[in-house]
Amino acid sequence: MTPAELDRLRATLAGPEAAARVAERAARGGRPAAVLIALADHPQGARVVLVEKDARLRSHAGQVAFPGGAIEASDASPVAGALREADEEVGLPPAEVDVLGVLPPAYVRASDFAVTAVVGHWPTPRPLAPVDVREIAAVHSVALDVLLDPANRVTWIHPAGFSGPGFVIGELFIWGFTAYLLDGLFDLAGWTADWDRGRVAEIPERFRLGRRR
Repeated sequence: MTPAELDRLRATLAGPEAAARVAERAARGGRPAAVLIALADHPQGARVVLVEKDARLRSHAGQVAFPGGAIEASDASPVAGALREADEEVGLPPAEVDVLGVLPPAYVRASDFAVTAVVGHWPTPRPLAPVDVREIAAVHSVALDVLLDPANRVTWIHPAGFSGPGFVIGELFIWGFTAYLLDGLFDLAGWTADWDRGRVAEIPERFRLGRRR
């Protein structure tokens, strides 16, 4: 990403548009949590770091997500929590991330979390692998251009009747809160290209294993 693009995104995250974007899901309760949206430089264009949750987890099993989790008492802020979680889950050191800003907390009903999304620039990326192998099954680096391609965008449909914006990237199906954050960030940054919201897709079972007992 160019310095000008990073400056524009930093300014947008600090402005009123960011709060307006999550207004419909603004947290009014829930356990504090944070995730890191790490935008990594790459010779062929910026990428974003995503993780695939282990299929045996009690909550969000099998889903594609951002590194992150519950904020701990030792975390000085949601930003500190998101950076710590990324380090613990995939080995991304906090010192290597330039924090651009945050989105206000948004509520995730499935896990009762109030999640702050921290947006960061990772200028010196390298391959990552799961560190917390009990929770993370795989780490994916996905090109922004691929995510933004209208051909890879769908409206997902859950058997319970819920729906929302989604992304189909090869064998990966990105839906739920992660797709909501990506969709919102792209809109805020002015990167979204028109896509066919009438193109619907069911969520493959691999990515919607849900809550385990």
